[in-house]
Amino acid sequence: MVCKGHRIQCRVHSPPPPFQKYHQSGDLILGGIASQARFVSPSITFTEEPPPALLEELVMVPKNYQHILALVFAVKEINENPQLLPNVTLGFHIYDSYLSAKWTYHATLLLTSTLERFVPNYRCGVQNSLIAVIGGLDSEISLHIATILDVYKIPQLIYGSAPVMNDKTPGLPFYQMAPQEEQQYVGILSLLLHFKWTWIGVVVMGNDNEEMFVHTVVPLFSKNGVCFAFLERIPSYSYVTETNTIIQQGAKIRDKVMSSKANVVVAYGESYSMTILRWFPYISELEHIQKKPKGLVWIVTAQMEFASLAYQRTWDTELFHGTLSFNMHSINIPGFSQFVESTNPSRSRGDAFLLDFWQQAFGCVFPNAVGDNADGDMCTGEEKLESLPGTFFEITMISHSYSIYNAVYAVAYALHAMSSSTLKQRGKMGERVLKIQNQQFWQLHHFLGGISFNNSVGDKVSLNQNGKVVAGLDIINWIFSSNQSFCRVKVGRVNPEGSADQAFTISEATITWHSWFNQSRPLSMCTESCHPGSSKKGKEGEPFCCYDCTPCPKWKISEQNDMNDCHKCTDEKYPNKNQDFCIPKTVNFLSYEDPLGISLACFALSFSLITILVLRTFIKHHNTPIVKANNRELTYTLLVSLSFCFCCALPFIGPPQKVICLLRQVSFGMVFSVAVSCVLAKTITVVLAFMATKPGSNMRKWMGKSLATSIVLCCSLIQAGICTVWLALSPPFPDADMHSMTEEIILGCNEGSVTMFYCVLGYMGFLAIVSFTVAFLARKLPDSFNEAKFITFSMLLFCSVWLSFVPTYLSTKGKYMVAVEIFSILASSTGLLVCIFSPKCYVIVLRPELNNREQLIRRKE
Repeated sequence: MVCKGHRIQCRVHSPPPPFQKYHQSGDLILGGIASQARFVSPSITFTEEPPPALLEELVMVPKNYQHILALVFAVKEINENPQLLPNVTLGFHIYDSYLSAKWTYHATLLLTSTLERFVPNYRCGVQNSLIAVIGGLDSEISLHIATILDVYKIPQLIYGSAPVMNDKTPGLPFYQMAPQEEQQYVGILSLLLHFKWTWIGVVVMGNDNEEMFVHTVVPLFSKNGVCFAFLERIPSYSYVTETNTIIQQGAKIRDKVMSSKANVVVAYGESYSMTILRWFPYISELEHIQKKPKGLVWIVTAQMEFASLAYQRTWDTELFHGTLSFNMHSINIPGFSQFVESTNPSRSRGDAFLLDFWQQAFGCVFPNAVGDNADGDMCTGEEKLESLPGTFFEITMISHSYSIYNAVYAVAYALHAMSSSTLKQRGKMGERVLKIQNQQFWQLHHFLGGISFNNSVGDKVSLNQNGKVVAGLDIINWIFSSNQSFCRVKVGRVNPEGSADQAFTISEATITWHSWFNQSRPLSMCTESCHPGSSKKGKEGEPFCCYDCTPCPKWKISEQNDMNDCHKCTDEKYPNKNQDFCIPKTVNFLSYEDPLGISLACFALSFSLITILVLRTFIKHHNTPIVKANNRELTYTLLVSLSFCFCCALPFIGPPQKVICLLRQVSFGMVFSVAVSCVLAKTITVVLAFMATKPGSNMRKWMGKSLATSIVLCCSLIQAGICTVWLALSPPFPDADMHSMTEEIILGCNEGSVTMFYCVLGYMGFLAIVSFTVAFLARKLPDSFNEAKFITFSMLLFCSVWLSFVPTYLSTKGKYMVAVEIFSILASSTGLLVCIFSPKCYVIVLRPELNNREQLIRRKE
């Protein structure tokens, strides 16, 4: 290559020029690489030079033409704004990537080379200054662009998904105008958890970005309780010969999606992915495709616009009705819709995209494009873009176009900042003309990083120091009508900079669901929710979202749906019948308000009073023979102790208190020991008295008050010692038993040492058995003088009561346990009173004639 002056002598074999381009001259050139079309050609054999691409092999996505118009409109606004870049006009060179690496590299090199000549790395003659490149739409295309622009340090502003970066990828200096994909992952997860969709399917288009999506999403979702019914990859294709294979694979995937129990499908892919998914209603490996397949909730990511190819113009859209999409935030720019509507093939100069777009969008042909062999309708050029269905083209600005619009303005504001900085450094503050044509535009990187401005609708556009836009995502509901019309309704927002309650918002009432769900919230679970009162039990070999519901075991509850395990109530509560919530336990103790408690208290007081009356009777007739004959002092002691025995039942009634718990069992044990000791002393006294009456008996020396007193004192002191040891080692104390009764908290006295409690009872039993044995042996003494017979009956009753007390006491709970002990106290005391003293009272009160010495010493014949 030789360059002389302004003459160009270049002998370069240039590749074929691109089919489509859009140029507008200016002082500074802004590059644009769109993704409006792709070539679908026969496969390459690599055994011969492939033929050049044909225009007929070009398949266009008409909707993406709006991306080009957005760039043109932004440049037009900037050039009309004298404040932003005064005396400088922006131009643009726009090429198409055709969604292939070859054409993307070609287009990028054309932008960096001499205008209209393919001469990489050389500047021959006068060349317009390329300041930045807007592109591309898909991640792979953006990566291809970035690898070339990095060599020239030319800024690249990506308006679609960012390239996948790995250890082998250099730190490419691109600027991302779309929100980071991590926001989408968190947003999708928040959406799934909000609606409790835990059983979902995933469909991805196979490339590096999609693999990154899978490797990120699967562990993230699983960690938060979401399982996958299926995860299907649809491979991308480039050649016509691959079409049948792709359709066959798609049919398998379609049948799997439709037969799955999952009603929610997350779709992730590049911009063209929706044109592939639109085949779903028409392909199947089954003999007959269901006329009305089940409805689904599609959740699609921001990269996937709902778009149609030319041959999909009339295809059914029902399958995707109600789709929820995460979209880059966008607002329709004032004047943009009018600018789009004014677009016309006869008035657009330099736009080689427009004719092909027009023909495929309206299904017509221009006469000069096909010669005399035209088939189909002829294009007049007066067709209205607003008449196109939303799946083909939209008049209002869509999200990717909005990102392009903001990207162009970001470059303009960065140029303005760079120029202002240069003027300040040179001290030329009064200079109005921005002479920036000769700037080194790699310096623009410094001003793009961290740039912030408000666009024409007041939206704040900010790039952080890493070159990523600071923005959230809108959640859009896609609504289709039968006439192919299409509209978007904003139903939520993902705002990474918002507070915890504003980071994710959703308005469920404004969502239109697929008609299959009859406008009720769709469910998507492997297993229906386990209701309160049951818990989840995983199925062996199945994902953790698939489980059986098992009732909670006894004493446990589950209060919410889908609980992993049941749990116990607190000690103060107990499960209800359905085991789905806890009921506070009632406090249980034998109180005076209780009919049983007041009855036992009245019984105790009544018999205590009766005992006192008996004592009064005996004291009144203390000089009568029958009172004298029965050892008056011992009788009085026994009656007093019996009166206290009846009163011992009263501390067992009412709420337990510390002092009462300490004294009630001890007082009961002591008083009963005195009473039984008195009975034992009376029995021994009766036996000795009878034996002393025999001729020659030496038993008279044992007779007297000292013997009875010694017996009572000795026996009582032993019990007192046992009680003292009990109180010293482990005394009783108030306690609340929360476990013995399901629905009640039993207030009572914990006996402290159960062993000592039974020692007290055992010692009383020992005294009673000794008294019973002695009385039984003396039962054949003469009747008129034989008190031992009555003592035998009383001790038999006493022992029977307390022997039956032990098993009954151990088998009852709560207030009835206390009632058993009170009953035993009253029954045994009553037995002693009635059996020993009723015959004597009968004689004293009713048969006084029998109360004489002759009757007492008379022996029965």
